[in-house]
Amino acid sequence: MRHVIRRIGIYLLAIWAALTINFFLPRLAPGNPAEIVYQRLSQHGAVSPATLKALEIEFGVNTTDPLWVQYIAYLNNLLHGNLGISTNYFPNTVTQIIGQDIKWTLVLLTVSVVLSFTLGTLIGIVVAWRRGTALDTVLSSVMTFFYSILYPWLALMAVYFLGYTLGWFPFADGYDVTLTPGWNLDFLLSAAYHAILPALTLIISTVAGWMLTMRNSMITTLSEDYVLLAQAKGLRSRRVMFAYAARNAILPSVTGFAIALGTVVGGALLVEIVFSYPGIGYALFQAIQSQDYSLADGILLLIIVATVLMNLVVDMLYTALDPRVRQERSA
Repeated sequence: MRHVIRRIGIYLLAIWAALTINFFLPRLAPGNPAEIVYQRLSQHGAVSPATLKALEIEFGVNTTDPLWVQYIAYLNNLLHGNLGISTNYFPNTVTQIIGQDIKWTLVLLTVSVVLSFTLGTLIGIVVAWRRGTALDTVLSSVMTFFYSILYPWLALMAVYFLGYTLGWFPFADGYDVTLTPGWNLDFLLSAAYHAILPALTLIISTVAGWMLTMRNSMITTLSEDYVLLAQAKGLRSRRVMFAYAARNAILPSVTGFAIALGTVVGGALLVEIVFSYPGIGYALFQAIQSQDYSLADGILLLIIVATVLMNLVVDMLYTALDPRVRQERSA
């Protein structure tokens, strides 16, 4: 229990540090979000100076109070779920924009990460168990090739050949724009169809990493005394492979898997840019391009908090999966 409390305290400190950095970064960056919207409105006709003052109040731009007063107000707004107003999607709030976009990212990336991790781990277990065979040689070579490919190149090739040339899959937007978003069969099928190509390229580009990590860890574990003892006792090969070797070899992969799930909420920036997919990563890219600091800060904060929470989950999983960790923490 003391270990859990100590770890939670460390993670809370990490979140506080992230909040503090998130507060100071936009205030050190050049530009004023109110002036950006004011200039945008001025392009459509004369706008009075009073409008600029009203926009500064709306966006919480404060040039009079000291930073520590603004910092307290910032923390208070966060406690009340107020992340500010997006200048790029004015007058929508940052919370509304994140709520709209994160659903696309969570569905696409969670499915892709889980499938990639599952396939890569299982393949890694099998090729490690049969190390030195033709299966190990061929699969390791193929996976190493895919692991070395840059994702933008793979995604662009998929867009050109599978999307543009052959026309098998759509390669832009998250659904057929002629449909109205909602919980109806036509829209859900369209969204699933548009997600196939980005999900496929994600899985192909990441499954190799999970496979190679699991294979190397498994080979090391297979030489341990408890695995040799299990084999000497005449246990079935499948039980030795999964219950003894794979269970211990998977620990490094669990860490990477949890962190990967934590970063899911931040979206796959390159995926969403290449496929113009309406996720949180594409929203972050647009926010940075248009100097929408409130939206960028809100998304970055979400990524940081999710990553920290998933690290806490990793600690709990390690305790459940590895008896040695339980003994160390109870000592």
